[in-house]
Amino acid sequence: MVRDVLLPIIIGMVLMLILPSVLDSYTLTVLTAYAMLALSLGFIWGYAGILCFGQAAFFGLGAYAYAIAAINFGTPWGPFFIAIIIPAIFAAVFGAVLFYGRLSDVYLAVVTLVMTLILFKFMNSSAGEIYKIGKARLGGYNGIPGFETLSLPWDPSEYLYDESLFYFAFSLLILVYVLLRICLQRPMGRILVGMRENEQRAELMGYDIRLLKTIAFTIGAAIAGLAGCLYANWAEIVTPSLFSLGQSAETIIWVIVGGAGTLTGPILGAAVLGFTKFLLGQQSVIDNTLVLGVILILAVLLLPRGIFPFLVQIWQALIRRLPSPGGGRGRHNQNNRKQQPDSYHNG
Repeated sequence: MVRDVLLPIIIGMVLMLILPSVLDSYTLTVLTAYAMLALSLGFIWGYAGILCFGQAAFFGLGAYAYAIAAINFGTPWGPFFIAIIIPAIFAAVFGAVLFYGRLSDVYLAVVTLVMTLILFKFMNSSAGEIYKIGKARLGGYNGIPGFETLSLPWDPSEYLYDESLFYFAFSLLILVYVLLRICLQRPMGRILVGMRENEQRAELMGYDIRLLKTIAFTIGAAIAGLAGCLYANWAEIVTPSLFSLGQSAETIIWVIVGGAGTLTGPILGAAVLGFTKFLLGQQSVIDNTLVLGVILILAVLLLPRGIFPFLVQIWQALIRRLPSPGGGRGRHNQNNRKQQPDSYHNG
């Protein structure tokens, strides 16, 4: 238990210190926000079996909630928590309706997609003077610019930007990752995995599947809202494109390519594909969507479990080839391998 908590923290802190020497902090910050968004979907889909096509809706709600609250309240740390709470409340109500209504997986995916499209359409149509919340105008397709961004709690004049914003965002990513790992090692996490594998059996064992799905859905929405808050502080503007179908599709692609059923995989997929998107954005010869589509097809065909599980398999194969302390080439490790559950479910 302690090892599973300390190891991600150590690896995360090392990466946090090394990455700014490889990439600029501006790019790293938005990649961290994307990784947080992918992690939220990776949790509810990979472990609870809830395929949500509307994760971008919670991402956008978090960003808009922060911007609106920052304009109305001025102090940025209140809006920071509001950006997490609003998507969580919305998901709790919406999820309860869906899960207690016993919608099948296909209908659930369609309804969450429609929810995202409705929000996207509404935000694009909110350009009039009547569309305002307090002092904040929604702005239609132009979005909401010019709101107060996060600053140091003890010094409001010192804003978080560039490297300081990246360190803050990456620290939150490590924290959320560790909390999710702890949750998955608790009884609730094991029940979620069992529910994913056989929902009917879990229900026959006496577990309230609808309540557990609602809780998992709410947690995923809160994490996506946090990602939206970080994105809003990075971009310093929020627009309806955050609710777009493209954003929802990209999030699903990140999880599939990185490795659904793991926590590390979605983060890796978001980082790799997000950076690829930035590189492709610097040219106009090849369409970005076409490239992402090709990557998705190749990943599904060649790496059906994703990049991270594939890397784990390679690492385990290398370990088995090493001579064991008691002699015999890798026999000790192979025996351990048979006794231990697949690490892919814990990653």
